[in-house]
Amino acid sequence: MKVMLHTNRAGKLMAYVAKKDLEEEVTQQTQSEEAQILTLSNGWELQIAGLDNPIQTPQTVRARRLK
Repeated sequence: MKVMLHTNRAGKLMAYVAKKDLEEEVTQQTQSEEAQILTLSNGWELQIAGLDNPIQTPQTVRARRLK
């Protein structure tokens, strides 16, 4: 799925999933062997490959939902 990453006015990383009309704050970021995993405030985990560290925003990326 396509996910737009951006920073809100408070400086928090946000993820917007247009197909689900869902916008949530990223509460945790972890690095796996092949990709970065972002945990959203609603409990979703998104796996994103090829993401720079630090994350440049705004950007649209392809993600896979784990949970």
